[in-house]
Amino acid sequence: MKRWQWITATVVALLLLAVGGAFAWAKSLFREPSAQRVDSVIGALGARRVLGFFAHPDDEQLLNGFYLHAARDGAHTALVTMTRGEAGHQTPVVARQKDLGVVRHAEALKNGYALQIDDQEVWDYPDGGVPGVPEEELVTRIADVIRRERPDVVLTFWPRSGATGHADHMQVGKLTAQAVRQVRGEAQPGQYAGPRWIVYPTTPTKALTLFGGKTGRFVADNQPKPTYVMPGEVDSKRAGWTIH
Repeated sequence: MKRWQWITATVVALLLLAVGGAFAWAKSLFREPSAQRVDSVIGALGARRVLGFFAHPDDEQLLNGFYLHAARDGAHTALVTMTRGEAGHQTPVVARQKDLGVVRHAEALKNGYALQIDDQEVWDYPDGGVPGVPEEELVTRIADVIRRERPDVVLTFWPRSGATGHADHMQVGKLTAQAVRQVRGEAQPGQYAGPRWIVYPTTPTKALTLFGGKTGRFVADNQPKPTYVMPGEVDSKRAGWTIH
């Protein structure tokens, strides 16, 4: 081998090692040792009915893979979005700000259809103002939907972190858990006994700590260790962000 060929081969080998090392490092940012890898959480639990409660249009993007796999497993899926997202910051600007709630409402319904969600509602509580809504009102309304949909799995935000530290998210998680306890507590023998499980989306801790700044560290410090991890649905995620 000529000297220049040897140098070229060495450079290429070093570049491949560097790329491989960078890929392995990036992959490690999303690894959660406590989590069991499954194709579908719904399949692992043996659940048949799923109901999510979230705060804003596009929150369902946190669980796009969950919903798609649930649908493929034959589960009935439903979603409630508490606000229309009218206070969102537009990048790029797509509508008059006063019309943004209408636009984002439509986006949520369109993405829900793409995720094969069977039943979907978008409520009109104030974006950014969920903590100011009387708690009893929201708990009652959430409990009513649970009784109607009769899920065995409820999806919502972990109350102490809200997945992103957003106050709306944390309040929705808190009140949903209260509503679940209420439905379980009032169940009579032979009747629907409430959801068996509450499932919370979490964010990879290492990535949050390294790149999330103060908010990322807050979320990482206040979210639980994950029990399950599922494959990402990259094409669906991309399509959802195009919709939103």
